[in-house]
Amino acid sequence: MTEFMQKLSELRVCPVVVLDDAGDAVPLARALASGGLPMAEVTFRTDAAAESIRRIKAECPEVTVGAGTVLDREQCMRAIEAGAGFIVSPAFSDEVAQCAIGHGIPYCPGTCTPTDITNALRYNLPMVKFFPAAAYGGLSTIKALSAVFPGLFFMPTGGVNAENVRDYLAFDKVICVGGTWVCGKKLVKEKNWTEITRLCREACELTH
Repeated sequence: MTEFMQKLSELRVCPVVVLDDAGDAVPLARALASGGLPMAEVTFRTDAAAESIRRIKAECPEVTVGAGTVLDREQCMRAIEAGAGFIVSPAFSDEVAQCAIGHGIPYCPGTCTPTDITNALRYNLPMVKFFPAAAYGGLSTIKALSAVFPGLFFMPTGGVNAENVRDYLAFDKVICVGGTWVCGKKLVKEKNWTEITRLCREACELTH
């Protein structure tokens, strides 16, 4: 987990990607890398997810690619077999935790309550996703949870954008944010790689 967390702490923004067409995976990954964010959390919301991860892994070795919205062991195995370097889920899952950790893959579960976090800590996880961040109180809730779990790092996702990203990252327990705004689904559908690169560069300027 250390290497993965180091990468997150360097980039500060982890692009969250939804791909309906695996043919868009490599151009998108290259656009992210050109903008200074060589990482992609490819969500398992579409049938193209596993193939997208496979193509990015094969053709864009400079991009750290992982799987998001992983809900069960079957999806976790498909993601790992496709080459995912990390696994993210919207909620804590014992079966996903056991599968990812058992294969030596970093796992970042979604949490929003002390109970969620306590479950995650049973696996000695050093960080969790805080999701959906805006809906569950944003930074103020993260600070309250951090007081109870002082050794834990957070990756807030959901409602994080260019307007509030600095506020989140100013808190020392926020290692990184999940960034959907830098590669929105509409931009991907339009194949507007130039704009995605521009948004990534803007995000880098805001966060470094």
